[in-house]
Order: sequence, then structure tokens, then C-alpha cells
Amino acid sequence: MIDGTMSRRARCPNGVLHSDTHAHAGVQGSANIDGRAAPVGLCHRHISYNKDSTSRTATKATTMSDEHGEPNRLIDETSPYLLQHAYNPVDWYPWGEDAFAAAREQNKPVFLSVGYSACHWCHVMERESFEHPQIAELMNRWFINVKVDREERPDVDQIYMTAVQLVTGRGGWPMSVFMTPDGAPFYGGTYWPPVAQQGMIGFADILAKINEYWQQHKDECVSKGQEMVSAIQEIQQQQQVKSMLKDDLLSHAAEEVLKAADWSHGGFGTAPKFPHPVDLKMLMRCWKRFGNEQALKFVRLTLDKMWSGGIYDHLGGGFARYSTDQIWLVPHFEKMLYDNAQLVPLYLDAYAATGEKHYLTVAKETLDYVLREMTSPDGGFYATQDADSEGVEGKFYIWKKAEIDELLGDDAEMFCRCYDVAEGGNWEGHTILNRTDNFAAVQQESGLDDETFEQKLRQCRDTLLEAREKRIHPGRDDKHVLGWNGMMLSAFAQAAGMTGDLRYGDATQKAGEFLLRELRAENGLLWHTMKDGQRKIPGFLDDYACFIEGLTDAAVAVQNETFLNAAVELSEVMIEQFYDDSAEAFLYTPQDHEKLIVRIRDQFDNAIPSGSNLAMHALLKLGQITGIERLTSIATKALDTVSGAMLHQPSGMGQALQALDRYLGPTETLVCAGSDSEAVEELSRNLRNRFSPLATVLPVSDSLADWKHLQELVADKRAVDGELTVYRCQGTSCEAPWVGAEAIQQQLNSLN
Repeated sequence: MIDGTMSRRARCPNGVLHSDTHAHAGVQGSANIDGRAAPVGLCHRHISYNKDSTSRTATKATTMSDEHGEPNRLIDETSPYLLQHAYNPVDWYPWGEDAFAAAREQNKPVFLSVGYSACHWCHVMERESFEHPQIAELMNRWFINVKVDREERPDVDQIYMTAVQLVTGRGGWPMSVFMTPDGAPFYGGTYWPPVAQQGMIGFADILAKINEYWQQHKDECVSKGQEMVSAIQEIQQQQQVKSMLKDDLLSHAAEEVLKAADWSHGGFGTAPKFPHPVDLKMLMRCWKRFGNEQALKFVRLTLDKMWSGGIYDHLGGGFARYSTDQIWLVPHFEKMLYDNAQLVPLYLDAYAATGEKHYLTVAKETLDYVLREMTSPDGGFYATQDADSEGVEGKFYIWKKAEIDELLGDDAEMFCRCYDVAEGGNWEGHTILNRTDNFAAVQQESGLDDETFEQKLRQCRDTLLEAREKRIHPGRDDKHVLGWNGMMLSAFAQAAGMTGDLRYGDATQKAGEFLLRELRAENGLLWHTMKDGQRKIPGFLDDYACFIEGLTDAAVAVQNETFLNAAVELSEVMIEQFYDDSAEAFLYTPQDHEKLIVRIRDQFDNAIPSGSNLAMHALLKLGQITGIERLTSIATKALDTVSGAMLHQPSGMGQALQALDRYLGPTETLVCAGSDSEAVEELSRNLRNRFSPLATVLPVSDSLADWKHLQELVADKRAVDGELTVYRCQGTSCEAPWVGAEAIQQQLNSLN
């Protein structure tokens, strides 16, 4: 039987809400089928499956009609993930009123399946169950079946993932939820195999038992669904007792987060292991503010282990989503734009803090990967790359030693020793490239100096990359998600400002123009996604917040006033659409969004930081630069609202803690002037290469002095006697100018 008794005092799982967690304990109901706990799996769970099955690529729906007959309703969608299921024998509906109207009319429960195109185990469940004619027949007979792309509908995903976690204590994708025709969830889990195996009940059995229980005990299902909705609503309204907005919150957070640190391999916990860039950035802020050397030591350990491990693509650049083991060797091979957009600034910060050039190299290689493989001709950034190619997880990325020997010839032995290539491989008979501890010994034996040795390894990697390009590539989800694009816009802007690389500056300019042109509607509101020129879903809070911060960073990096003006305009729109004055908090969906069972707040950071926490940080940064007090005032109120969560659940509040760091300050603007524009640009780059996360560097030009929102800040700030000059300002108050290269350096030395 189904027994889902749910506490009226149900509480939110501590911190992060999905599978990207440290060890978070959720509230568990007792939902059972014949007394067996509802099975829960993560997208990386390993079981036996047919690796020879054909991969479901984003182009499948356009090529399968002859082989598989008529498509289902998903054929009219633009989401690559939904199109992958367009020729399933399941009578899928996209999310919408049509599905729920059909459920009410036919008196059937709704089966909701949520996933995304790069998810390996989403593909597995599709091949095993959704393509299985007999299972599909049961689904069609007993349920109204709805398929959702979580990247298109994060609002739907968050609501029902919360429900799954309340019942099971865990979550992941594919997510599977059974609910009433009104959308109230009464049972759920994640991946289920088609038939019982390895202690997991089979999906076909679950369908049968859910149908039986719905027919015999519908009232109880409805009651449990209503109870679950009440519990989710309570979570959204729940608030910890407020704490003072003091730096004690930051020092306490660093202490608490480091309790989960793996001091042997970096990262947090054991396996699976996620990068958690937002927590690492918070730790770097604590190093800067308090001189917490342990915090910086751990960040460096983690970044070094990740860069050395298989989670990093040593040939093409970029990071996979997470590691399935504790040592970062075996990645879940999907690549997500949002992970790389957060990791690039983190590695740039590490370079600025330490001067270690390999951090800069990693950031640049990752950006080069994005330019090469994840950037549209118009300048926007694509969403994801699949874990699978040819139906096999990771096949595109792994190697046999014989392949490398043939391609590299005399250099093969050196390369293999450096990158852990052996005859038997290091993963399922193949090799995942990773940097070993042999580099120093191999270089010494080679007799080559550092530069020549690294150049030879680079040539080897380029040779292998060229050969890898001839393989069948993983599927790519080429939709544009605005929030993720905003993050990557910030990453390119920071890189452009620090390196002066024109490619990064051009990418910043082009991306900013593309996003303003294509994802801002005529009424000033934003769209969440765009695919094939179609925009269907209004922007969510994180779309606005990430884009506002991206435009702010881009405006400074490439000297574009239009970007800064747009950031200010969108800030007002974001406040109007998402800020709740009575609660002094941001909500995740806009005012006129479709009515769902709850309106969520999105308080805790996940793989993507919380929209609320992103909004606070974006408003504080923009308010600091422009001097618009309304922006900082609203951000401060919202920050005060979550102060209790920062104290009691810091591992889920890393982005809010960064906002707190900015609120506490002192923030500053360094205005650079001089008669030689090239010298001013060089000085600005040097200033940006210091780790000073609360500082904004503005090189004064003739046009910048006329910017609407910077006039007060840069007014009358000119070169003194034609020499390089720096004005250090906090708010609207500026120190006496630093004049001349020697004086500037002396002042900087006194600040470090």
C-alpha cells in the first residue's frame, strides 16, 4: 500500500535542495509500496544496462519517423530533451493545462517525469522503460504522462523535487512523481529500472500498484497530495530567527563548511563529489577578510585536485558536472554551461590570490572550450553537452593505450607517464586522462626546461584533441538559458578585464548584445530560454539576477554604457516582478506567472546559486558602482531576512554570504586616469589581477565621463600633470589621488 503520512512541521532539507549536497538530512515521510521504501536514485547511479543501445541525441526526433511511426505531442516542442522523447510509444504531454484537463476528464492520476538532455540516467530510463512497448501501454492506459525539461522549467522541477525529498530524503534525475489531476504530488522517486533488480522495485510494478491504489483509495491519494502541498508551502514560508548582519556570520560559515572538507582529495564529503564553486568562493572571501589561511589552503587543494583529475578535460578544456568517485578521477561526463561559468571566475580568483599561472591556464582553456564548442554564431552560449555518445557513457573522452601510442609515436611514453595511461586503463578497461605525480620526474629525465617540456605536452594534447574531433560527438543541447548565459557573460568579462585578450572582450560584447536583443521582450521583461528563435517561458528570478550582474561586469570590462543602463533598468523590473515588500524577500517566479501549487522562494544554493541570493549580490554590486541607494536598500532588507539561514545552514547559503561580505565592505572603486590610454589599460589590468573582490576598476575615457550612472563617481577625475593617476573611492568619498607609477605601487603595497 501507499502510506505517505507527512508531518505538518516538515522542514526543508538542510542547505542545497537537489543532489548537489554535502550530507544533508531531509524530512522523510513513510511512502511505501507493499511496505518497501520508495526507491531513490541519482542520475549517476550505476546498474547494468545495455550499452549498445542507440543514444538519444537532440536530432533524433527529426530522423525517427520512418522507424518508429507517428510522434507524440512532444514533436511540437523546441527543447532538445523533449524532442528526444517525441517518438516514444508513451503518449507524452508537455507541461500545461491540456494535460491536467485530460487527467480530470479521464479521472486519472498524472505521471510527471523530469530530466534534462545531458543526463545519462535519464537516457537509460527512456531506453529501458519509455521505449518499452508494454510499459508504455501501461502508462498510457492508467496515467496522463507529462514530460518536463528541468532546464526549461526550473520552477516545476523545484516544487516536485522538494516533494520527492520530503518523501525519500534524497533527490536526483530522472525525477518521477505521481500526482492528482490538480497537481498535488502523492508519491515519487527518481530512476527506477523496468523490472525489479539490485534491491530496487521495478517501474512496471510501481505503475500497477499506483493504479490499483488510485482505483481503490483515491480519496487517500488526494488527501496525501493535499498534505504534501501544505508541507511544501510551509517550507517556502519558513524562516530562521534573524541574526545580526556581522562578519561573525562569515567566520562561522567558513568554520562550518570546512567541517565537510576532504583534506586528502579536496572537495566536500566522499562520493559523488561536486565542485561547489559558490562555497569555495565564499572561503576565499573569508581568507581575504580574516586572513584565514586554512580556507585558502583548502580552496587551492580542491582546485588543484579537480584540475589534475578526470573531471577536467585535459585535451579540450572545461569541466564535467561532477565526479562519481572521491578522487575526481571518473566524471559524470556531461558538461554544463553553468558549472563552467562558475568555475572560470573561481580559477581566475585563485590566480589573482596566489599568482600561480596554472589557475589562469585552466580558466583560459575552459573559456576557449566554450568559444569553440558552446558558443552560437550570434554570440549566445549553449546549455549542455551530453554524457553519452553512441549510447555509451564517456565514450567520446576515453582512450586505449594503443591509440595514444600510434598517435604520439616517440612522445607516447612521456605522455602516458604524465597522464596515467596504462595498458589496462584506469576505468572499465579504458583510460580517463588525468595528471599524475610523475611530471617532475619525467621532466627531469627528459632533460627539458619547464617551457619546452610543457610545450611538448601541449603538442601531444593537441594531437590527441585533433584525433578526438573525428569521433562521434556527444549530443549538445543548443538552447540558450538566460541565467546561465548571464553567468558566462560575467566569466568572459572578468577574463577580458584581467588578461586583455581581445577574443574574450569580443565575446563579452557580442554575448551582451545578443542577450539584450534576443531575450528581452519589447515590454522590458526577460525570457528564460530561446531555442530555434522561439521564446516560450518568462524569465525567473535567477535569469534576471545573473543577467544584471553579467551586464554590470560586461559594462565595466568593455566600456559599454548600454550594458550598464540595461542593468539598472532590469533591476527595477526584477524588484517589481519578484520582490515581496511584506516579506522583504524575493520570490522565484514573476507576478503574472502561471499558477502552480505553490509559489517558491528558492532560498538555498544548489548547483546554481539560489535566485534570491543571486539577486541580493547583483543589486549590491550595481548599487555600489552606480550609487543608486534603492538597490542597496532592498538588497539589504532581503539579506536581513535570510540572516538566520546564513547562521544555521551556511552550506546552502554561500552566495548570500558573498552578498553579506559585499554589504559589510568596505567596497571601493579605483578610477584610473592618464594621458596614455595604453598605459591606463595596462594599469587597470594590473589592478584587476589583485584579488580584491570588493573593488571595481574603472579606466577613465572621454566617453566614460559622460555615462549617466557614473557621472558623479568619475566627475573631475583626470590625470594629474599628465601622469598615471588612481583615485580610490568608497561610496562618493575619494582619497587624495595616487600620482605616478611609483606612488601607485607604494599605495598598493600598503593595502596588501
